[in-house]
Amino acid sequence: MSTRSNFDHNLIQLNDMLISMAKKAEVAIREAMISLVNQDLDKAKAVILGDNEIDKLEQEINDKALLLIARESPVATDLRKISAALKVSSEVERLADMAVNIAKSTIHIGVEKHIKDIVDIPLMMGIALEMVTESIEAFTREDVALAQRCAKKDDEVDRMFGRLVQELMGYIPQNPNSTNQIIQLSFVCRFVERIADHSTNIAENVIYLVTGQRINLNE
Repeated sequence: MSTRSNFDHNLIQLNDMLISMAKKAEVAIREAMISLVNQDLDKAKAVILGDNEIDKLEQEINDKALLLIARESPVATDLRKISAALKVSSEVERLADMAVNIAKSTIHIGVEKHIKDIVDIPLMMGIALEMVTESIEAFTREDVALAQRCAKKDDEVDRMFGRLVQELMGYIPQNPNSTNQIIQLSFVCRFVERIADHSTNIAENVIYLVTGQRINLNE
């Protein structure tokens, strides 16, 4: 196998590892939200335990990327691909951390009856998960247009976040005994908002990968 072919093969492997990591993070996020809605503490604990596998994958991606740089001395375009993969893997790891945080909030709430139907938070999560899926797909396809469409959804998540937290805080005066639950649900809203932010960061890295330009899509 030629040096170029060997490099391309390793780059494909690197991207495959990243896609696998992203799928695991996406599953963790979905499972964390299900655990919250159903107050399934065992599922929440499973999400927390599963994070070790995602952390391990990130480390393997980092090691392989750095080895590629050291061995192959890649040209600028190839170096950009490796750099983008490293940054995306870091963002995916943070996505998984948000799943863990949601699971921890679920455990903190426990089996206490929800103060309100948990409907709006999953709706916000639905948009955030769309952003996760689209940002990773955009990275895989090197699709700038898809990355831009994905990032535009962040504004909607931000609006929902602000409205939901304000609504939740309004429950405290009449429900002082449920303050812990209300605070934990507010935390969950924040974690969902952060999932959207990390997806936007991945979208920004797609643009960097394709164009070499650093663009702030949160503006």
